[in-house]
Amino acid sequence: MTFKEPRSVQVVIFADEDKGREYLLLKRVEHAGGFWQSVTGSLERDETHLQAAVREVREETGIIAAQTDLIDLNLVHTFQIAPQWLAKYAPGVTHNEEVCFALRLPAREINVVLDQIEHVAFKWASYEESVAELRWESSLSAFRAAQALIPD
Repeated sequence: MTFKEPRSVQVVIFADEDKGREYLLLKRVEHAGGFWQSVTGSLERDETHLQAAVREVREETGIIAAQTDLIDLNLVHTFQIAPQWLAKYAPGVTHNEEVCFALRLPAREINVVLDQIEHVAFKWASYEESVAELRWESSLSAFRAAQALIPD
């Protein structure tokens, strides 16, 4: 049996529009919680965090990004793996490490193609609307870090 890596990434995707910064939110399928979030996912074997971030963005949204497009938010979360997911990890693994990145798009009019296995909807939202929708503290802190980035 191949176990899931206890290492993951989170990628906060945003665009600086005339009316202000807007964030891409993805809604999880109901059986996986039905909550709004950013792009997240586990590393595959022998994959770096940057490689995983690029792959997860492509798989979950259809957006093609390069590693150099990603902004390191200098934020790492360590959290306990929920009991219902522990069987996916090697015996004795109880915590996951999540490295956070941001991805600035030139505009939000990009074509988003969802992975229907993981997400049922997407929307663009202001920072205030986004943080009101987010469930996890790790997501909130990543969005705070992205919001603090100065537009160029």
